[in-house]
Amino acid sequence: MVSQRAVQPGQVVAAGTELLSVIRDGRLEWRAELPEAELILVTPGVKARLPGPDGVAVEGSVRAVSPALDPQSRTGTVYVDLPAPGALRAGMYAQGDLVLGDRPARTLPDQAVVERDGYRYVFVLGESDVVAQRRVTLGARQQSLVEILEGVEADERVVVEGAGFLSDGDRVRVVAASAD
Repeated sequence: MVSQRAVQPGQVVAAGTELLSVIRDGRLEWRAELPEAELILVTPGVKARLPGPDGVAVEGSVRAVSPALDPQSRTGTVYVDLPAPGALRAGMYAQGDLVLGDRPARTLPDQAVVERDGYRYVFVLGESDVVAQRRVTLGARQQSLVEILEGVEADERVVVEGAGFLSDGDRVRVVAASAD
């Protein structure tokens, strides 16, 4: 299938203007603009995941990475082939994720982390429901979760709601998490 752009017969266009695009066998291409610091992390073959308009994730892989940056925006283009585009259609705006790797991580809801005096802390529940303020080192963020690199062990219980109102040594009342 050939998709034409809004070019009229006899119209003069600038060099490099896209006049048409070819969609073959139902495949689509997603073009993602990335800043230079992120562009250098992407290589052909990297997996991509886009949420479709129907809520179903569409997966593809990077076909190519632009060899040059746009001088004004300092961004480069990543070309992702979507062999089974699902509900996505040519011309749609789509935001997605490039999966650069996966690894196990200790995470907490970002609302559990409190910033005070330029440092980040969480409150760990101790004996007799007394909390201890613990300095933490943060890693990557994804949606409302933050990776904890140092400061909390996997089996420790951490205050999530109301942490900003606590001080080291405060006694708390533990309630069950709501099932939202």
